[in-house]
Amino acid sequence: MSLSRRGLILTAGAAAGGGLMLSFGGRAFAEGKPAGASLSAFVRIAPDGIVTIASKNPEIGQGIKTMLPMLIAEELDADWKDVRIENAPLDPDKFGSQFAGGSLATPLNWDGLRRVGAGGRAMLIAAAAQTWGVLAGERATTAGVVVHGPSGRKLRYGALAATAATLKAPDLKTVVLKDPKTFRIIGKSVRGVDSPRVVRGEPLFGIDVVVPGMLYAVFVKCPVFGGKVRSANLDEVKQRPGVKTAFVVEGGSDLEGLLGGVAIVGDNWWRVNQARDALKVEWDEGPTATQSSAGFAEQAGALSKDKTAKRIQSDGDTDKALAGAAHVVEAAYAYPFLAHATLEPQNCTAHVQDGKVTIWAPTQNPKPGRALVAKTLGVPESAIAVNITRCGGGFGRRLTQDYMVEAAWIPKTVGAPVKLLWNRADDIQHDFYRPAGFHYFTGGLDASGKVVAFRDHFVTFGKGDADVPSASLTRVEFPAGVIENLDYQRSAIPLGVPTGYLRAPGSNALAFVFQGFLDELAHAADRDPVQFRLDLMTQAGPRKASFDTGRMGAVLREVAARSDWDRRRKTLPARTGVGVAFYFSHAGYFAEVVQAIVSKAGAVKVEQIWMVGDVGSQIINPTGAEAQVTGAMLDGLGVALGQAITIDKGRVQQSNFDDFKLLRINDAPPVDAYFLKTDHPPTGLGEPALPPLAPALCNAIFAATGVRLRSLPIDRKLLAA
Repeated sequence: MSLSRRGLILTAGAAAGGGLMLSFGGRAFAEGKPAGASLSAFVRIAPDGIVTIASKNPEIGQGIKTMLPMLIAEELDADWKDVRIENAPLDPDKFGSQFAGGSLATPLNWDGLRRVGAGGRAMLIAAAAQTWGVLAGERATTAGVVVHGPSGRKLRYGALAATAATLKAPDLKTVVLKDPKTFRIIGKSVRGVDSPRVVRGEPLFGIDVVVPGMLYAVFVKCPVFGGKVRSANLDEVKQRPGVKTAFVVEGGSDLEGLLGGVAIVGDNWWRVNQARDALKVEWDEGPTATQSSAGFAEQAGALSKDKTAKRIQSDGDTDKALAGAAHVVEAAYAYPFLAHATLEPQNCTAHVQDGKVTIWAPTQNPKPGRALVAKTLGVPESAIAVNITRCGGGFGRRLTQDYMVEAAWIPKTVGAPVKLLWNRADDIQHDFYRPAGFHYFTGGLDASGKVVAFRDHFVTFGKGDADVPSASLTRVEFPAGVIENLDYQRSAIPLGVPTGYLRAPGSNALAFVFQGFLDELAHAADRDPVQFRLDLMTQAGPRKASFDTGRMGAVLREVAARSDWDRRRKTLPARTGVGVAFYFSHAGYFAEVVQAIVSKAGAVKVEQIWMVGDVGSQIINPTGAEAQVTGAMLDGLGVALGQAITIDKGRVQQSNFDDFKLLRINDAPPVDAYFLKTDHPPTGLGEPALPPLAPALCNAIFAATGVRLRSLPIDRKLLAA
């Protein structure tokens, strides 16, 4: 939330019961519209001193429901034990942007939400000054209490709330923020506010929503993306126990919108899910039925030899530099499509009545979801209320809203609220996948081991010059900038498979291939992999690197020290190795070292991970931060060890966790996570710890076995002694 960008101000009023209510105004206030009294304001202080803070963004497991209110509570100087937190509904005019993605919650809200709390504190101080008839400058606060220094008198926030509600709110641009040295809440480990309820299995998630008169639905789509229904045995399906109705949805051609399929609705989800076994559909599969993973790989190989590929970036004379290099290294890398595999499958509950739509959805991006529903149903957005539930995992999957529009469409026909719930096969086979990709590298070294030429011919997916989502290579991808002769080329394969944003989009794939090939160059140069990277970052090139090489160098040196890199890589037993990788992603600087052992049968066991990150000057909730980066690295480990989506005849071949394998507890190694605090504004950390893991692991496997892995997931047959 940028004050300069949105012109946000603070408004105050009386809450129910005589307390104080604070609203952080968005467009409505910037445009001079009256605030009115609203129970969904950012902060409510009741007469008993209980402070209720609305958490504006979706909670997808990243701890945002705890972290964002911590910012307000700190500057409000509330007593955390008196703080209660509730989910805010979708209301951009009041709360500003409401989404979970891009590790943006901290940078977008660090200043703005603190100013909400600081404004509230200023009003409570003013209320105390008015009550006592003293100067406001003589007041101070601590843990929910205003203190008069000269006399020692004290008033709790609850006793001041009604008076404060009558005062004019301050301009948030001018409120005084705390010195970080005085923080009592920010920087302290706070347990997730929902954690006890999650452990007890209480209803919090979209899958738990129940409303009166609710029916249950499944929606069966063509196994080939974009296919349509020709015919279906609806009469037979309607005779199944518990089924109320079944009908064809024509749908459209937008893979992110409402597609064609068959809806089955009944009084029990298990029954309607069983009824789909009796469903027989003749599909018009469309052109994507000709596409396959094997075909993509074959096309990529042919395109890699295309001399007319589009130039993404060209510096110097790469051909000439390669011709004069003392040593030339070539390698082809590839990575597969990936599914998000959220533990809570996609679901949404919707009620359409009297031209109004009410939705309960575990969504990362509710505003575009509301817009999609409005467009599809032909109703104004103002007629749609979206209640944001906790998400059982997001990882980018819930940035697309296909399940929301499906759930909103079905109640139009049945005349009752409906909960749509996908099964696991639906979830894996109708995702928006991390796209596959193919990289054909050539690197040139001079006699001293310096990189003098670097080329990547990237074969991706797209049409013309437009890449599908998450399938792009930018002109500044490192080592661009620091190498005098560099050439990035692009060729594209048409794709009918939907792609989207998976945790650390783009970076989660590019880190593997670029950091893997840099390790190959270090080996060819007979250089230590850490020192090789440090030297490369300070190499003189045509321009600066796309990130602060000083900050990256610091995390790389620190992770080498914490892992005892110099000693460890020389003293480990046979078939055990350490590997290193770094990556700049989502404004975060991360370097990781992995130690792994490879059995003679080719089984890989990660024994330890070390991570050092730089995300600026402040870690808001250390417990949550450590959980996030640890989860990100274990997520990356699971991807490397066993995850791939393969396409055949336009269909996804995987359908459940037996063939799309998530990491098991017994494969999760110890993690040493450490943050460097630097003099930079704080940024997010839910995503940037993931990209370095896979290349660090594969580099460790090379150190242990001498086998260079250039594709994922890891093929243990290649590692067998």
